[in-house]
Amino acid sequence: MSYPKYQNLIGGEKLSARSGKTFLNVNPADHSDIVGEFPASEAEDVALAVAAAKKAFTTWRLVPAPKRAEILHRAGYLLSVRKEQYARDMTREMGKVLAETRGDVQEAIDEAFYVAGEGRRLFGQTTPSELQNKFAMSVRMPVGVVGLITPWNFPMAIPSWKIFPALVCGNTCVIKPAEDTPLSTYNLVQALIDAGLPPGVVNIVSGFGPDAGAPLVEHPDVRAISFTGSSEVGSLVAQRAAALFKPVSLEMGGKNAQIVLDDANLDLALEGALWGGFGTTGQRCTATSRILLQKGIASRFTSRFVARAKSLKVGNGLVDGTEVGPQVNAAQIETSTKYTAIAQAEGAKLLAGGHPLAEGLHAKGTFFAPTVFGSVAPDMRIAREEVFGPVVSLIEFSTFEEAIQIANSIDYGLSTALYTRDVNRAFSAIRDLEAGITYINAPTIGAEVHLPFGGVKQTGNGHREGLGAIDFYTTWKSVYIDYSDKLQRAQIDNAE
Repeated sequence: MSYPKYQNLIGGEKLSARSGKTFLNVNPADHSDIVGEFPASEAEDVALAVAAAKKAFTTWRLVPAPKRAEILHRAGYLLSVRKEQYARDMTREMGKVLAETRGDVQEAIDEAFYVAGEGRRLFGQTTPSELQNKFAMSVRMPVGVVGLITPWNFPMAIPSWKIFPALVCGNTCVIKPAEDTPLSTYNLVQALIDAGLPPGVVNIVSGFGPDAGAPLVEHPDVRAISFTGSSEVGSLVAQRAAALFKPVSLEMGGKNAQIVLDDANLDLALEGALWGGFGTTGQRCTATSRILLQKGIASRFTSRFVARAKSLKVGNGLVDGTEVGPQVNAAQIETSTKYTAIAQAEGAKLLAGGHPLAEGLHAKGTFFAPTVFGSVAPDMRIAREEVFGPVVSLIEFSTFEEAIQIANSIDYGLSTALYTRDVNRAFSAIRDLEAGITYINAPTIGAEVHLPFGGVKQTGNGHREGLGAIDFYTTWKSVYIDYSDKLQRAQIDNAE
């Protein structure tokens, strides 16, 4: 069988893994379609990539930030020209429908143009000194070599959130993309190279977490780590980085709630719930996995939601009319199947789906039927643990205050949504929901690149993508310039 063979990108060169090991990137909608063969990198490959990034840093950090930004701007243009090609590549390797992969590429385009503007806005502060003839200011400095570990569900957008701000700040990068979706990261970096990015500034090592991700976290020349993935792995990354005194940015899981009050526009809430629950086959950290329904509208909403979920067309994302693509691999199917059994054992009522699809058009892929559970109690595992599949729980409540309590009763805090016509309750929800993102009369998915993205509790550790990324990829340096031509001893001489 003939298929493309890719290599690591290290110092501008294409290199195989030193071990010679490889793995296949397979289309989850059609396992006979091999997207490509990629290196299964290990610690030695990571070390070579870090050395290349460290060497490139010596010159890249000296490139004026506006000039670095010009490369990002050109890359954004190239991404827009190649949008359709890159979207189709992404659908083949990740599975989500073509409209969504176009959106994924568009998010990278938006990020490129947004971050390019930051090349002229890496502001510090100037402030009066407490002493005469002395000037005080602060400036942003690049961190150095940064290690980036990215997931498979947004295989171009999320790498762009990390790479672009890191570059405009003057850092160099080593990225390990998810083993399920490496091609989209290769495409993103190719646009940067074609836009004029010097060799070694961004390096790619493909492979698996324990073999390539862990050595990247542990390498002494990697000054910071940005990780997006599960809370379980993120905890391990944080512990290891802390032991090595490395700053780490974590963006992890979610168990996001959409609250629908009695006064809501039910048609709008229904569309939001379908998109939030089954868009990207539920494989988003922001997916609407819990729908909280006030009892006055619960029955009407449930019957309509279940009917729509059953009617969704599941199939290959490249086929027109497909609404829900495959899950990314067999392990995700196993997880959805496991939680279906757990939910039923705990007393939840299966209202739709609950099983893999493995016949006919679905025979060659990893598909799972859109699944809805009713009679879900807030303390059930299906209402508290992240499934990362097309599985939605319906939970009923009586009062607004009860809904807020249920929404906040989990270990995660990424995204929330409230559907209501009551502006007072909307503002109360904005204040009281424990989440990094709150939508009013919109689904839990759909973040924009120029706002901070991230969450609280076990979703994140306080850093943010988007607006907050510049803070992570720079360090502060305070500068004092004394032009008095004499020794001034700050607080000592200024005491009287």
